[in-house]
Amino acid sequence: MKKIILSAAAVFAFGFANAQDKSGTDTTMSFGVKGGLNVSTLYNDDDANSLVGFHVGGFAEFMLSDKFAIQPEVLFSAQGAKYDSGNGDVKLNYINVPVMAKYYITDVFSIEAGPQVGFLVTAEDNEVDIKDFSNSVDFSVDLGAGYNLNENMVLGLRFCIGLADIEKDLPSEIDGTKNLVGQLSFGYKF
Repeated sequence: MKKIILSAAAVFAFGFANAQDKSGTDTTMSFGVKGGLNVSTLYNDDDANSLVGFHVGGFAEFMLSDKFAIQPEVLFSAQGAKYDSGNGDVKLNYINVPVMAKYYITDVFSIEAGPQVGFLVTAEDNEVDIKDFSNSVDFSVDLGAGYNLNENMVLGLRFCIGLADIEKDLPSEIDGTKNLVGQLSFGYKF
């Protein structure tokens, strides 16, 4: 946990240090809010189907060059899976902190990749609290793309591939279930 916090602090410090151009004005840093649709499931679970949720939060974009940027974010994300077998839905709510490396292919289109850590807020299975049986921290690799509609408005598409088991204390011979989330978002830069 200390490594994650120190890494995030280093990214912010590096971004702020590089955010001033020669005139001393802040022109290579922007902040914004974003939100949108989640379509999530749990992979390594044959009975899991897609569940629709949402995400909302804020971001900062630090331009390190004309083509490369770092974008840390803090998002509330409603995830989980739906079960048709009568078991109901598994609903997992996280505070996710992705740190995306962005490469601008053109002035308006970017691709992005980076790690994400998620902190479990609530966990329910068919409206029964299962937080005590769920891991409190989730890790994933995120891949995506963004399109700047204009100077302020941004569309994004991202896939978050879970690396950590969501369940605690699994027997070693069982592959754990992991989060898999697709996100479609709209953002506004200030």
